[in-house]
Amino acid sequence: MDRSLRKRIWGWFFFDWASQPFYTLGLTFIFGPYFAYVATNYFMDAGLTQEAAKANSQSIWAISQTIAGLLIAVTAPVLGVWADNSGRKMPWILLFSAIFVAATASLWGLTPDGSSLYLMLVIFYVGFFAAESALNFTNAILPSLGDEKTVGRISGMGAAFGYWGGVLALLIMLLLLAENENGVTLLGNAPLFGLDPETREGTRAVGPFIAIWYVIFMIPFFAWVRDDPRKVKSSVPFRQIWSDLKTSLKAITHRKSLLNFLISSMLYRDALNALYAFGGFYAALVLEWSIVQIGVFGIIGAISAAITTAIGGIFDARVGPKPVIRVAIWCLIAVGAVIIGMSRQHLFGFPLPEGSSLPDVIFLICGAVTGGAGGALYAASRSLMVRHADPDRPTEAFGLFALSGKATAFLAPALIALITAWTGNNQQGFIPVIILFLLGLFLLRWVKPEGDRAV
Repeated sequence: MDRSLRKRIWGWFFFDWASQPFYTLGLTFIFGPYFAYVATNYFMDAGLTQEAAKANSQSIWAISQTIAGLLIAVTAPVLGVWADNSGRKMPWILLFSAIFVAATASLWGLTPDGSSLYLMLVIFYVGFFAAESALNFTNAILPSLGDEKTVGRISGMGAAFGYWGGVLALLIMLLLLAENENGVTLLGNAPLFGLDPETREGTRAVGPFIAIWYVIFMIPFFAWVRDDPRKVKSSVPFRQIWSDLKTSLKAITHRKSLLNFLISSMLYRDALNALYAFGGFYAALVLEWSIVQIGVFGIIGAISAAITTAIGGIFDARVGPKPVIRVAIWCLIAVGAVIIGMSRQHLFGFPLPEGSSLPDVIFLICGAVTGGAGGALYAASRSLMVRHADPDRPTEAFGLFALSGKATAFLAPALIALITAWTGNNQQGFIPVIILFLLGLFLLRWVKPEGDRAV
């Protein structure tokens, strides 16, 4: 392999390494559960019962994710066409990186009294919007890194590399910063730098930590990844962008495989994102785990994701991405069923002895399965999208891929919010997740394993 291409691939890998802590520490295992604790106490202080406060906390988190998903769905295809027509991806990645860093650094402001609850919720999802938008442009670089025989392995290795970054970041947070209810970290010490456990400063440091991590590890990305100067144009009329987008959307209706893949991935990725976004909430509100316990759960899931995603990339290269996607979805359906059927007191209707550790053990296994299957699903989906993408317009293709991933991003969170509010039960709120996975799996029947871009 050419040395410059090898450096470009490694630079591309570093985006996953730099951004993964936002999802691992922010969305799922540290900030998300901490937000759940703060929000629950805030609503209980306002007069709600504990169960109603927990349901309300999950609902506002879901509504915010819904709004962010809609904004990404609207903007991603337009920005994708714009980037392809102008030949510029890197300025967009730089812009969204700056927004991301400012937003995540500000998450320090979520104090235990909940006085800034709604402001921090908005800021978190501004960061989420920026992270996902930067990811869309980075994914569009993938087709230029290899051919159909190697791109699946590259996608899997990149995602696996990112998960290892998430593992390391989570270990640092748990060992040195995030405190439990007794005010100590996993090592049994107070948080570093004199941070005050009483005001949860160790846990609140997760936002600045994510921002600093991203700034440091995006350096190789910006140093080794460049736009192709032969394709860069000085200006592109918006009229042309809009015309090209309408043409692309119209063309999808004549490509059965692509259309079914976009709809299928729209549904199963929506369900997967819901598992990621609400897994920490489930652990905090249903199993009543501490931040440190949830963090250990996250380490298990992230290690599983790193290993399984790399293995998935190898199988992708041998048998193609579609079988990998199918196996991963079935594993995630099983996890969804366990979440719905398990609580501290019961397992699929069977009562458990008081103080039983069985729910803890089972959910740790679920974390490992979710991490592994989710990572493989993400990488294999990118690989299958490459097989459907026009090599000359990859950002447009991945903009449409982002649209499919976010067009109904409101659906799972909204249904979770609705079912949770209706039943007043956090577990039953996950029923829509299984339905979305099953629908996505059904539509895969009409997706060609090698794509249909020749049509």
